[in-house]
Amino acid sequence: MASSPGASSCEHDPTAAPAPPAAATAPASTSGPLDSTGMALVIGCYTLWGVFPLYFHLLSAAGSVEIIGHRIVWTLGTCLALIAARRRWASLARVCRTPRLLGALVVSGLLVSVNWLVYVYGVNTARTADAALGYFINPLVTVALASLVLREQLRPVHRVSIALASTAVVLLVVLQGSLPWISLALAFSFALYGLVKKRIGPEVNALTGLTVESAVVTPIALVYLSHLAWQGQSAWQAPGQGWQIMALLVVAGPVTAVPLLLFAAGTRRVPLSVVGMSQYIAPTIQFLLAWGAFHERILPARWAAMVLVWAAVAVFIGDAVRQLIRRPRPRQRPAERPGSRSAPGAGR
Repeated sequence: MASSPGASSCEHDPTAAPAPPAAATAPASTSGPLDSTGMALVIGCYTLWGVFPLYFHLLSAAGSVEIIGHRIVWTLGTCLALIAARRRWASLARVCRTPRLLGALVVSGLLVSVNWLVYVYGVNTARTADAALGYFINPLVTVALASLVLREQLRPVHRVSIALASTAVVLLVVLQGSLPWISLALAFSFALYGLVKKRIGPEVNALTGLTVESAVVTPIALVYLSHLAWQGQSAWQAPGQGWQIMALLVVAGPVTAVPLLLFAAGTRRVPLSVVGMSQYIAPTIQFLLAWGAFHERILPARWAAMVLVWAAVAVFIGDAVRQLIRRPRPRQRPAERPGSRSAPGAGR
């Protein structure tokens, strides 16, 4: 497990970023007010992931591994373009020269690639139920890691949300009738990915982190895609596909990069336990798409499980909104207060 960033590591490594303040490195607690920008980033991330099935539905002509290969390559291209536009080369070079940060990003890059591959494999082999179950289990694993590894303190209302969500997950596991290895692989791979991103968040910005993560696995993706093209088995080489499917595959870059950048930026601002509970947004949207857009048959037991999940989300979001409303506002200085003697024009 990667060590927590600290001041001592930065003192011995001149290429490392300056140590963040003690408040930034201390384990976050959900008992304090939530960061509104962080919450918006996290909610936006999971909303985009929730509508992802609409995009994958357009890529049914391509194989699972081919889709992942294109996601990796075009995500790297998107990130490099953004780095060039924002002139972030110095930040990228610093991370690459820092073995501790580079090693952590290698691990996170492999974890998110495994998550992508397992998910697409599950969907393309008619095991979407196992994939969906993984995203229900995932937040519970994330919250558990937040409590056990980062020592985050859970609010009582969050314990109620976890209890409701856990009941829904147990119900789905019982209905599954067997060990859902796809679900467990999805849950643990992304929970561990979130943990790694949380540990290095203060030292690596979102764009630099995703760039390195994509670069780590790009050679593997290029070898596989080149092999497919050499054999004439690429999706864009099939009759009737051509530039249409290729354009959709290229779009996989920004489509993949945007929510991951939001996720990386959001995890730097809010406690990991809050990130974990927010993950129920995506499977809820996917469930609604399956029912309303794809017209899939939803069994009564699955409806019951979803009601429990929605109740957990409602409790969590209600508490988050209450915290944001009660968030203390910064005090104005006496010179800034209307009518103050020291204010310009006072006494007129």
